[in-house]
Parts: sequence; structure tokens; C-alpha cells
Amino acid sequence: MKVYIETTIPSYLAARPSRDVVILAHQQLTTEWWTIAPIRFELFTSELVLAEIRVGDQATASRRLDFINTCKILSLNDDVEQLVEYYEKFLGLSGKARADIPHFAYAVSYEMDYLVTWNCSHIANGEVIRRLVMTNSQIGRLTPLIVTPEEILEPLKGDTYDR
Repeated sequence: MKVYIETTIPSYLAARPSRDVVILAHQQLTTEWWTIAPIRFELFTSELVLAEIRVGDQATASRRLDFINTCKILSLNDDVEQLVEYYEKFLGLSGKARADIPHFAYAVSYEMDYLVTWNCSHIANGEVIRRLVMTNSQIGRLTPLIVTPEEILEPLKGDTYDR
């Protein structure tokens, strides 16, 4: 199974423990998921994610890059660019949310099984996912399952791996 890792995943992994109990729980779930993810999944990220995680405090950016260094890097190509243009027209995202459109395009273009994120405002958002599925259906493209690490933390019955 191919998994696209969006920017929030290495950000949660590298961040100091939050005082916000919900974010702290997300950080702990992400850390637990990250220990099994390379065993269960083929992990990918994009040039966009690398650019995003390099921003900010250099020590934290370095930790984010260390986490993501085992992922295969997806390159920007014509198909990704065309999907971005299409999604900009038809997903109805505006403002800051538009910056997340390329993550959909990478995951769709490279036929990922999952897009994993903690961005529940613009990416793992039921209404956005519904529009993405409808848009992809119109152009004959498959939509990856868009999930948080928590949603694919536990293996299905019959899946095997060593923890």
C-alpha cells in the first residue's frame, strides 16, 4: 500500500509535546503510527512537503527532515501541475486552503492508496473529500483514502508485521 505523507505528519513528529491535550494525543498517535508505518506501507512525500518542512526554526526543520528522509520523493510533473489547475477550478477552496491543493494532486497523480494528514480543516475534511471524489470521478481518476494516522494505526485482521 502506497502512502503520501503530508506536511503535518513530520511536523507533529518533530514538535515539542504540546500543552493542548488534543494536539498532544495526535502527536503521540503519530509517533506510534510512525514506528509501524514503514513496515506496513510504502511511504512517499513530495518536493512540496520538503519545501514546507524546511521553513522555520532550523533545529526543528532538521528534525522534520530526519523523519521524512526514508520516504520516496515524488517530483512535480505535468500531470501534477494539470491536476492542481483543475482542482483550483473545481474544488472550491479559497484563501489558505488553496495551498493544500497540490497535496491532492501529488497523491492522485502518483496513485497513492492513502493521503495521511492531520490537516482536518482543508484536507481530511468530509466536504472537501466529497468534492474531490466527485471531481476525480468526472475525469476518471481514483481518489486515495484521506485519513489521519489514527485511522490506519491498527492493522486489519490477517495483516501481519512485527512491532
